[in-house]
Amino acid sequence: MEQVKCLIIGGGPAGYTAAIYASRANLSPVLYEGSQPGGQLTQTTEVENFPGYPEGTQGFDLVEDIKKQALRFDADIRNGAVTKVDFSRRPFVVEIDGSHTIEAQAVIIATGASAKYLGLDDEKKYAGRGVSACATCDGFFYRKKRVAVVGGGDTACEEAVYLAGLAEKVFLIVRKPFLRASKVMQDRVFATPNIEVLFEHQTLGLGGTDGVESASLVYRKGEADERRVEIKIDGFFLAIGHHPNTEVFGKYIETDEAGYIKTQMPSTRTNVEGVFAAGDVADPNYRQAITAAASGCKAAIDLERFLGSL
Repeated sequence: MEQVKCLIIGGGPAGYTAAIYASRANLSPVLYEGSQPGGQLTQTTEVENFPGYPEGTQGFDLVEDIKKQALRFDADIRNGAVTKVDFSRRPFVVEIDGSHTIEAQAVIIATGASAKYLGLDDEKKYAGRGVSACATCDGFFYRKKRVAVVGGGDTACEEAVYLAGLAEKVFLIVRKPFLRASKVMQDRVFATPNIEVLFEHQTLGLGGTDGVESASLVYRKGEADERRVEIKIDGFFLAIGHHPNTEVFGKYIETDEAGYIKTQMPSTRTNVEGVFAAGDVADPNYRQAITAAASGCKAAIDLERFLGSL
């Protein structure tokens, strides 16, 4: 059985940044990238809001640069996903891909969160070409254009209002005949003139040659007055929630009702001594590359201090 001081689970801004700091602290970290090396950033095209890139950069290139920096300090970055853990005692036991087993003195969980999608084939077809799950990340590219946001909760309303400050027109596609959002968020939506709420609509598909140009909707599906609706749009934003990748840790790590790992703020400590969490897996609020990287830094420092106290 392989034994390590520091094991980082998950590759992305949080995990790779944690590897940079842990490597420079001579902790010889081993990092497993998981099923999506690079995290959600690899699904994003242009990134213009990450410090140090005045001309912007591609999401994939950005996360690769962070990874290269970790490799420069001799971080041991490997392919593979965690399939089982035992956090009941130290050293912690972690199983990789159902076969290889590692004992770790301390662990950083940076497995991220996955955006929820409708399940349409067109969402994959137009990924990075008009389909996005992050208005804050990609909204800038739709200035003076027409976009649609799917969802009826606080997140959807917040993103619709945000996009309305950039775009010419925002359609808010809501499956129900009402919004689930808080009253204050509903009021903001209804008070924004360039937001049109499409109640009782569901998305059937997207169209376009080089990117999203339209959306096919159905109004009151299954009812007597059901009808097809076509809208012209340049961007299609999913705002139906995110799913933190925490299932494998559920037996040991405390999470909130949505599955996000609870940390002992302002630290990155979890309820299990010696296990830390960084990035979107513990962040239901911001979900930005810069905040994920910052929490990766914090987790590595917290881990170093923990090992130093033993």
